[in-house]
Amino acid sequence: MAKIHPTAIVEDGAQLGADVEIGPMAHVGPDVRLGDGVRVAQGAIVDGHTTIGAMCQIFPYACIGMKTQDLKYKDGSVSYVEIGERTVIREFATVHLGTADGEKTVIGSDCLFMCYCHAAHGVILGNHCICSNSVQLAGDVHLEDYAIIGGCSASHQFCTVGCHAMVGGMTKIRQDVPPYMLCDMVEGAMKVIGVNVVGLTRRGFKREAIQALKEAHRFLYRDGLNRTQALERVENDVEQTEEVKRLVAFYRHSQRGVA
Repeated sequence: MAKIHPTAIVEDGAQLGADVEIGPMAHVGPDVRLGDGVRVAQGAIVDGHTTIGAMCQIFPYACIGMKTQDLKYKDGSVSYVEIGERTVIREFATVHLGTADGEKTVIGSDCLFMCYCHAAHGVILGNHCICSNSVQLAGDVHLEDYAIIGGCSASHQFCTVGCHAMVGGMTKIRQDVPPYMLCDMVEGAMKVIGVNVVGLTRRGFKREAIQALKEAHRFLYRDGLNRTQALERVENDVEQTEEVKRLVAFYRHSQRGVA
């Protein structure tokens, strides 16, 4: 049975799972679906066509499912926010609806979206992503599984951050960030500085896979080759682990170019 504070507003039509808690002065709109065990803390707003998975935590004054800030939005359009299970949305974070009819803004399962973070229209986060305080994601940004973004970083629209990549704080993300790599600001520009060895080790990647990624990084960034030459060397001279294959595919299919 849901536990709803007397000062909270839960509009008719909202669907609440078992053991949901709605805190004081929180507001839940009529088209919202909250999974089992969801906690919506004081002053938080969940509106629009929003679905939140089981055991998520929405902290005070977060705002989820409000109208996009995209000027192309047309009144009457129906778009969505979907959040997976066990994700945590911290204080004053904002997650906006999509722009066009049917467009979704998605945050996966087991993510941490810290204070003052923003996900604009059409943003997609995979599972186990972390956005540190005040990360700003413009429209149609994609974070693949286990991506980590440092505090106060901001991403240009349409950029992709690859799986298991880590971006340092205060980074201006203008191009795609390759999977498994560390990226940071160097002399005013975003640079790939190495393999995310600590993160990969913590997640149980084999030593051979990490070594292959190190060799790929050397060809791509340290041997003075152009991108075409580097990818050929990676494909011919580096052990073709699944991680290396995914890395090469990421470069070949990037739409904005890779850092």
